[in-house]
Parts: sequence; structure tokens; C-alpha cells
Amino acid sequence: MSVGRATEPARTDHQQWARRAALLVIVFAIAVAQHITALDETNWHYVFPRLYYVPIVLAALYDGWRGGLIVALLSAAAFFPQFLYGSDFYTERVVHRYLEVIAFCTLAILTGVYTDRERQQKKKYQELASKLAEVYETLQMNFEGMKRAERLSAIGHLSAGLAHEIRNPLASIAGAASIVRRNQAADQKVMRCIEIIESECRRLNGLLTNFLNFARPRSPQFQSVNLDTLLGEVLELAEHAVHRRQIRFQQEINDGLTEIDCDPEQLRQVLLNLLINAVEASDEGTVVRLFATAEQGILIRVVDEGSGVAPEDIDRLFDPFFTTKETGTGLGLPVAHQIIAQMGGTLSARRNSGRGMTFSVALPLTRRTAE
Repeated sequence: MSVGRATEPARTDHQQWARRAALLVIVFAIAVAQHITALDETNWHYVFPRLYYVPIVLAALYDGWRGGLIVALLSAAAFFPQFLYGSDFYTERVVHRYLEVIAFCTLAILTGVYTDRERQQKKKYQELASKLAEVYETLQMNFEGMKRAERLSAIGHLSAGLAHEIRNPLASIAGAASIVRRNQAADQKVMRCIEIIESECRRLNGLLTNFLNFARPRSPQFQSVNLDTLLGEVLELAEHAVHRRQIRFQQEINDGLTEIDCDPEQLRQVLLNLLINAVEASDEGTVVRLFATAEQGILIRVVDEGSGVAPEDIDRLFDPFFTTKETGTGLGLPVAHQIIAQMGGTLSARRNSGRGMTFSVALPLTRRTAE
């Protein structure tokens, strides 16, 4: 892409100079033709001077009044030897030639000024259209954010109520299973059933904890944190989560990243979640990259080389209970989105141009809680 952007101005400059050279050739050709017919009293002698208006107008249209005036002066210079064919500089024919030169310059200036004004208006309209597009995009984002907030609020209240209602009987089941386990006379099959009950109770309790974290996330406890240290800890935890999978981690962190105000525990939870998701979505032998740069704050990106998410599903990634995993709960990313929003930042996702996804966490350097 960068190569295309670099060659585009060069191509435009080449076209401009080719056009200017063509106009000069036209002026020279008209001058030669006029000199050849200078002493001829036929109609051609009166036609050729009028042809100078063509390159003058074209130059003024393309290059403004300056370009038109330059071509007009060059046309006047080419036209000047015609003055020598009169008996003196005050004959009627010579006066007409003086007026012709003045007409050259006047036409160039008027046409060029009009062209420049039209270009300025066009530029203003383009800038206005660009600003309107940005405002429309911002409004759309705010509107989508409001709709998501309403959905999250409704689902959050529902989740909190269900979690409390389910947790109480679940605790009773787990307690009863623990009592039965104490019976030494129980056979092996019964003990195996008890283990399954306890295991499933722990899993459901963890799921309920996620529900409650989503429904009632705790407020961030801000403190000044060294970002290099925190990212190093997150990578170390992620490497342990890889187990025996052939997934490599690569980090690119700008030197001298300043400390930021954040909740280190919550930020560590979000980044670890993104890295584990990236590992689960990646194939064997691929690389998961962690980038951290200072761009009007701190921008942290997690990039994987997995199969990615379908374009129509990207906007739903942060909706609760939406998941592309067979065993996922669909609460990890919504909880992460809420955590980052409470710290005054944003969490976004996009498909890579090649393979995989990029999740970006943008945080301010100083404390800025969400209202």
C-alpha cells in the first residue's frame, strides 16, 4: 500500500509536466505556422493568432491564473515578431496586435481566477463532506454503544438474578456431595459419581462467577503501573497456558513506555484473556504477537494468525453470550470490554489483511473513568 501511495504523486507530477510540455509544443507550432503565413494576406494569416487562445485557456484551467499567464506571455513572445511586419509600431495592424497580446493576458487571468475559485470551493466542499462523514461515523458509534449498553444492562440484571437463584441450590448440591464423600463404605462407582458432581459444581460456580462479574463488575482500583513489567508478567502467564502446543510468542514493546494509571489486576486479566483466545484460535507452529506503542495514550495489540472471525460476526464479539467456541460461554470478551471501558479506554477487534485477528486495547495515560 505504501508503494502505491508513494508512486501516485510521482505519476501525477509526470502527467502535469507532460501536459505543460504539450501546451508549449502547441504554442510553438502555432508560432511557426503564423510566421510562415506572415506576409500572406489570405485568411490563414488571421486564423493562426486566434489559435493561441486554446493553449492559454487550457493552461488556465489546469494550472490556474499563474499557469495561464505564463502561457499567455509565451504566446505574446511568439507573437512579437509579427510586430516587425508593420511599417512602424503605430499602424492599425500593429495596434491590433498590441490589443491581441492584452487579450491573451486578460483571458488567462480571468479564466485562471475563476478556475482557482472553483477549486477552492471544491476543496471546501470535500473538507466539509469529510467532516460530515466523521461526525456520522461518531454518531453511529455512539448509537451502537447506547444500544449495546441497553442490552448489557438488561442482560446484566437478568444474569445477576439467575446467578443468585442458581448458586444457592448449587451450594446445597456441592455440600451434599461432600457429606456423601465422607462415607468410607461407599463403593468406587458412587465415589466416581461424587467426583463428577463436585467437578460440575465447581464448573457451574465458575460460570456463575463470570455472570456476576459481567452483571456487576467491580470498580477499578487505579494505581500507577509500570507497563513493561505488567506486560512481561502477562506473557509469562500466557506461556504457561500454552502447555505443549507449538505456539510462539513475540513481543514488540516501544522503549521508554511511561507508567499509566490503571487497575493492574483487571488489565492483566483482560490481556491474558486476549492472549489465551489468540492461542486457542492459532494453528500449530504460528506466532502470537503482542505490540505496545504510545499513540495519544497507550495502544496494546494482540495479533494472531488463526482462522479469524467472519466479518458479519465481528460486531457481535462483545455481545454477551455470543461465542464462536464450542465450549465458550460468550462472557470473556464482554467482561473485558466493560473492564477497559471503566478504565476510560476502548477494546476493539478487526480482521487482519492476511490471516487472524487483531484485538486492540487503547488506554489513556492518566486516570479517566467512564461516566
